[in-house]
Amino acid sequence: VIESYINDHIELHEKLGFDIINFPMATWAIPAPSNEPPPKKIDATTWEDHEGRVFKYSEITHDVVCIKDPLAERTLYTMDHELLAGVEDVETALLPDEPPGLDPRSWTILDTVIEHFAGRKFIVGPSGGEIGIVLQGGMEHGMVALITKREFIEKATRYLVKKQNKLDKRMIHPKSDAIIWGADFAYNSGGFISPQMFRDLFFEANKARVDNVKEVHGKFVVKHCCGNINQFLDLFVELGYDCYQSIQQSAGMNLREVKERIGNNLVLWGGVPVELIIGGTMDEVRREVRSAMDNAKEHGRFILGTTHTIAVGANYDNFMAMVDEYRQCCDY
Repeated sequence: VIESYINDHIELHEKLGFDIINFPMATWAIPAPSNEPPPKKIDATTWEDHEGRVFKYSEITHDVVCIKDPLAERTLYTMDHELLAGVEDVETALLPDEPPGLDPRSWTILDTVIEHFAGRKFIVGPSGGEIGIVLQGGMEHGMVALITKREFIEKATRYLVKKQNKLDKRMIHPKSDAIIWGADFAYNSGGFISPQMFRDLFFEANKARVDNVKEVHGKFVVKHCCGNINQFLDLFVELGYDCYQSIQQSAGMNLREVKERIGNNLVLWGGVPVELIIGGTMDEVRREVRSAMDNAKEHGRFILGTTHTIAVGANYDNFMAMVDEYRQCCDY
């Protein structure tokens, strides 16, 4: 398994010839072996584990997602349901030296791939984690907790800064060029919370994390964020992010306007709607590439890519049309 992870990763990036290698968790982090009993199968697409959590396979995303979690209120998450810590960890102020649940062989994958490409590619590696917007118990319960349990959320956020700063020492690879954070702050019509609430509750903590990555470890910070974040763009500049990735047109983000507003402060990464890569035509994809280059190429500081990511269901021909059209119009 480890050899396959390494060889496939290297072969893919050698053949694609892209400038950036990105290390989201799924590309290198293998879960540690567990003695927990296997989940019980309820039907063809549904399982329940020994703690009562129910998981379901999605035909749309090809993911297995948790649809019922009796443990949720004991857990802290980001907006994209990334596990931050347990509630009891906040109370005990536990500061681990290693990320929990990670198979030690994962480091071999990370080290080998980075060593292979270091100096030839721009490597976006892992970090100790992102604060983002801290939710206790997932979206619904967590949004209420921002009001009803504000004192605890503030305490938890302070704890998470210490925890993640410490984990940076283990997680940030010395030969990486940047790290990437992926917690969303908004949906299609605006922020999950107001910019003022973000400033009051989470600005200081997120700024502390940015400063630790940049000043202590010397890495750039790439910030992925889907949704309509027009109201958060100035905050992105204040926080010190180096790059904003996604720029979701279908959520009302206009690439030209974003370029004019913050293009002197942040590198922009995006421009092609992922929806077209999945369900559009090659002509539509090529048209969007040309439009993106017209809107954001001038004066540099622009990386062509898709909104969100290269998602499940991406059409190969559309993807290659994007790459080909970019290469035809990338020169200055």
